[in-house]
Amino acid sequence: MSAENDGRTSPEQQEAPANSEHLNIKVTDNNNEVFFKIKRSTKLEKLMNAFCERQGKSVTSVRFLFDGTRVQPTDTPDAVRIHPGSGPNQPTNTSFLTQLEMADGDSLEVHQEQVGGGLF
Repeated sequence: MSAENDGRTSPEQQEAPANSEHLNIKVTDNNNEVFFKIKRSTKLEKLMNAFCERQGKSVTSVRFLFDGTRVQPTDTPDAVRIHPGSGPNQPTNTSFLTQLEMADGDSLEVHQEQVGGGLF
């Protein structure tokens, strides 16, 4: 009997399962790209502080965005946020959930905080 035709694979042929506990995240400010490997349970504050320290920026002078949504320092890659219902189309006694659902290879964008912009 041939092992080639029996449909089984040897341990050498099987791929190791991906480590789903860690993520590789790219942080970019359009001039620089920094890659971080973090756990899914790590607060993004740690990543934000590390990026700013490496780039010589103040954490209070920049904003971090994921898919166009501002990321909070207390968020984690698997964070679920509860938002109180607000706005013209939502009753104030309801709430909704959002989840970052970051995946391996995702990017965070860093933008300079803009203050002002009003008429003078």
